[in-house]
Amino acid sequence: MKITPDDIRGVFGILPAPATPDAESWSATSTINFSETERMVGIVNRAGVEIISTTGTFGEGATLTLDELIDFTRCVAQANAKSRPYFAGVTTLNTRDTITRGRLLIEAGADGLFVGRPMWLAMDEQAIVRYYRDIAEALPSVPLIVYDNQVAFKGKISQAAYQALAELPEVVGAKHTGGPLLESDMVAVGRAMRILPPAGSWNQVAERQPDLALSGWAGSVACAPEPVVRLAKAIAARDWIIAEEVGSKMRWAESAMMPGGDLVRFMDYSIPIAHLRFKHAGLIDPGPPRPPYLFLPDEYRDGGIECGRRWAQLQAEYSAVTASA
Repeated sequence: MKITPDDIRGVFGILPAPATPDAESWSATSTINFSETERMVGIVNRAGVEIISTTGTFGEGATLTLDELIDFTRCVAQANAKSRPYFAGVTTLNTRDTITRGRLLIEAGADGLFVGRPMWLAMDEQAIVRYYRDIAEALPSVPLIVYDNQVAFKGKISQAAYQALAELPEVVGAKHTGGPLLESDMVAVGRAMRILPPAGSWNQVAERQPDLALSGWAGSVACAPEPVVRLAKAIAARDWIIAEEVGSKMRWAESAMMPGGDLVRFMDYSIPIAHLRFKHAGLIDPGPPRPPYLFLPDEYRDGGIECGRRWAQLQAEYSAVTASA
């Protein structure tokens, strides 16, 4: 499946890795709930999510063993059956392991890779560009989505680095954390690379940059795909009134999981928070988190539960809208 930046349109939905009941134990050897994974892929695909991705941060790319990562990727790929592009997440502590795992995930059926960068040490602009260039050279023609998260990876990708990455034909897009640099990064690379805003702020940047903000990423599609897909349709139709209505409700749902709006502290607990919000949204059974990311403070526990409940409310609301339409 040849994928270009122009193919990155609509919802880029990021999925969790449903876990077996024993997944909290260090002695567990196979923690992928395969039947729930297949069911989850079917739910989001039927809802109309255009692109799917796995094994990012809350998708537990850091806690799966290599065998689990390959098996999970294969399961998602088989359930997806090439119905839409599938990017498998691969992030390790060095370039060579990332390339090795990337090859294995493509062999397992992924169409492309969702690639974070090593985080033991911070990487400067030169190192970031070299890292992605090496991966592109080692895996020619494999489409890559860059994972830009300044908290997880100890720094923001600069505009100059984005422009250099956009020159690599394998780099088709980047998951952006949003904020004040989102629009300028998007304009800097133009159509050469798809900058993906968070779904909650997608409509706002799309209204100003409708020809560039053609796709947005959402970590909530396994909680509530209907509102996210409704947002994408409104943006595609340039119906900014509906887009803002849906976008504001999504921001309300997500705000519950981030007490005080502290992204840094939220990232410290994003895996167990995610399991709570998926569980209480009620669409899938995420199972327990995997070690070592098992615990979180009470306010984050309460926030994760409330976030899931809010998503369940929006899923019911927009499912009714879809049914009536």
